Amino acid sequence: MAKRSTKGGREASVEDRGILEAYLTELKTVRSSGAGVEETSYYPALSNLFNAVGKTLKPKVRCIMQLQQQGAGMPDGGLFTADQFQRQAAAQPKKGQLPSRGAIEAKGTAREVKAIVSSSQVKRGLGSDRQ
Repeated sequence: MAKRSTKGGREASVEDRGILEAYLTELKTVRSSGAGVEETSYYPALSNLFNAVGKTLKPKVRCIMQLQQQGAGMPDGGLFTADQFQRQAAAQPKKGQLPSRGAIEAKGTAREVKAIVSSSQVKRGLGSDRQ
């Protein structure tokens, strides 16, 4: 894999750049169509991004969007490791599994991150309703 140096001495691969470019191109395509809705129209691009990055991790991580209700609301997606699947080729995790690498809540860019983080939705997802 070809590497190139970036600011701060971190090595970034050409493949990393391709993953990000593909994601940004898909966002632009959806937005420029004028046909998408604010959040869910961007789920495929987000899933593709997380899956492309997840393939490079050890253990590998797979993104599943639009998870079923499991007590703390319905997150937009979840990040699962390979051991959470019935078999490697399975499309769905084992019944009742929580995403071992985290839940995903997709938000637009208009809201402030501090407001999102302190929201009741995030607190429920973390298992706490404390203010």
